[in-house]
Amino acid sequence: MISKEQIGQIKNQIIQQIESTFPEDKKKSAKEQIELMNPEQLEEFLKKNNLVKTGENPKGEQCIFCSIISGDISSYKIDENEDAVAILEINPISKAHVLIIPKNHSLLKEKIPKNISSLIDKLSKKIISKFKPKKILTSRTTLFEHEIINLIPVYKNETSDSKRYQAKKEELEEMQKILAKSKKIIIKEQKVKKISEKNLWLPRRIP
Repeated sequence: MISKEQIGQIKNQIIQQIESTFPEDKKKSAKEQIELMNPEQLEEFLKKNNLVKTGENPKGEQCIFCSIISGDISSYKIDENEDAVAILEINPISKAHVLIIPKNHSLLKEKIPKNISSLIDKLSKKIISKFKPKKILTSRTTLFEHEIINLIPVYKNETSDSKRYQAKKEELEEMQKILAKSKKIIIKEQKVKKISEKNLWLPRRIP
């Protein structure tokens, strides 16, 4: 089951694709249906449309984070190493909220691996340097049994339970430029599975 804190993030990823691929007269209806989906309908939608791949998960559930790593779902990537990818949270708690996603579906245990810990330290220092928060709050969460790490800049009194907001594309692109690994490294555009009105499966509307 998709956790409540991740529903908005997943819906926003889908809506972004609808915005870029649907004809104008079909966008509003499709987006409304996505926004009204409950967790069960959203999970069925992801599976029916093959929008996420199956991670190394004993239950065989679909994992959206494995799809982000593979490039099948778009993201705002800012850094990576052998063990993890760092992307911007599109529904952040605060400015420069970053997600660290292990490349191995079941890599994280009780102790965070050294290579991932190094990436966390590196990005935390960069966020503090560029955006001047008081500190960086580290929070672990799990979806589809793929554990991820949130780096949440604290400017006032933000916590992992604070209200989220929908970041604008321009804001995310600007932060990506600021936090990207190196100006010399070109961050390739992620390959996005196309969603179109012709092949999009949607649950039936409730009268």
